[in-house]
Amino acid sequence: MKAQTKWFFIGLIGLLILSKLAFALPSAPGITYHSNSTAASGLANRSMDAKGTITTVILSANQQDYKWKAYIGNVTGKVALADGSAQSIYDWNLGTSSGGEVYVSRFSNINWGNIVCADQASIDTEHTALGISGLAADSINATFNYTTHKALTVGTNPVLNGCRSSATYITGAPQAMGPAAFFQEVLIKDNIGHMVYTTFIESAHNGFDNQPHDFQLLVAENESATVPTTYFFWVELG
Repeated sequence: MKAQTKWFFIGLIGLLILSKLAFALPSAPGITYHSNSTAASGLANRSMDAKGTITTVILSANQQDYKWKAYIGNVTGKVALADGSAQSIYDWNLGTSSGGEVYVSRFSNINWGNIVCADQASIDTEHTALGISGLAADSINATFNYTTHKALTVGTNPVLNGCRSSATYITGAPQAMGPAAFFQEVLIKDNIGHMVYTTFIESAHNGFDNQPHDFQLLVAENESATVPTTYFFWVELG
């Protein structure tokens, strides 16, 4: 009887360890490069202005913003019941994801157990690191200037409405912000102050180019740097 009790408790401890190791948190995905594009600058000229004249012109320009870059794409994968060495006892192939979030950050060591809304201090850290004035018209402050968005859960940690947020365009046009907007992007941070860009997986919804995407999001960039800023990606499937 004592031996049975001993093995029962050892088995129970083993189950608790397995449960702890299998705790669901955002995971690093495989990334497959598809394409990269940017707007062409074009040429502008006038050839009909006569000698000795003064010509008044109004110049209107759409200039590429080098303080930002964007990522769009699709998400596939599976959810699994696995141990700390990624050995699965069972998994479920989801195919195209029907929910969840994509997380992107300059920092690789995010403390996912302590996630809250990004505060001004963490946003200012990004401004400083990337050489962006917080007062600029295209700063992080100006871009993420809403606080109404869908609630999200990071692992088991709920992040309710109220974080700095924005929403990227659909068919080349801005959306009305609010919980009903698609491709919302929310700024969160961990307890160390590491900021994370977060967007919701929309499952093949038409995006900025009227083509189906699972996600699209903006991240800030240093326009003066000669080497692009490295960003790390995580996915949490819904």
